Amino acid sequence: MRILIIEDDQDLCRFIALALEQSECAFDICHTGNDGLFFAKNQVYDAIILDRMLPELDGLTVLKSLRRHGVLTPIILATALDGLHDRIDGLDAGADDYLVKPFAVEELMARVRAVTRRPGNLQISPSITALGLTLTPDSRRLDFNGASLTLSKKEAALLGFFLKNPGQTLPRARILSYVWGASSEVEEGNLDNYIYFLRRRLKSLDAPVRLTTIHGVGYRLEEKGQ
Repeated sequence: MRILIIEDDQDLCRFIALALEQSECAFDICHTGNDGLFFAKNQVYDAIILDRMLPELDGLTVLKSLRRHGVLTPIILATALDGLHDRIDGLDAGADDYLVKPFAVEELMARVRAVTRRPGNLQISPSITALGLTLTPDSRRLDFNGASLTLSKKEAALLGFFLKNPGQTLPRARILSYVWGASSEVEEGNLDNYIYFLRRRLKSLDAPVRLTTIHGVGYRLEEKGQ
């Protein structure tokens, strides 16, 4: 199970992360509404723990935006606002559950288990198609012009990010945060290695695209000849 935590209280994040680790759950942590919105739209999660009071974008704005964009991931809204109308506003905005702070982490984990057990909450990631390439994230299969191959988990996550942003220059920090997680301490050299692996994969399919290095910035997936 993979969980996204969008919470600006870093001490609380550590407690939640410890509980998730003990439950053998994978997780990503974001501390602002903008970062949380970006991760939730571009990655598949089994559940999202969303603080209502966040820097940059508040939790209700994030929640409404995700639902407008068709993100069906179960969302638990966590907040210190415990008024009746606050709870109603959160649920009406699309939250699956509402938890008032302070709360016991054990109760939070029970609620995570509850929302992920509900029928209809399985979010199937669709194929991603761009520049003639089609990536199926669940199977990690990459197709081009009748040929196909299977990518590793990190290769699929990395290429999927590029396919969602064709022709755009993606900064190194943004790529690392998306593929390895916002709280990861992965070395930047790992990104260069996986870019090399992907270039070999694309060459083996004879795909008319290239991963261009933008020196001092990052990388861009584009058609050859541009």
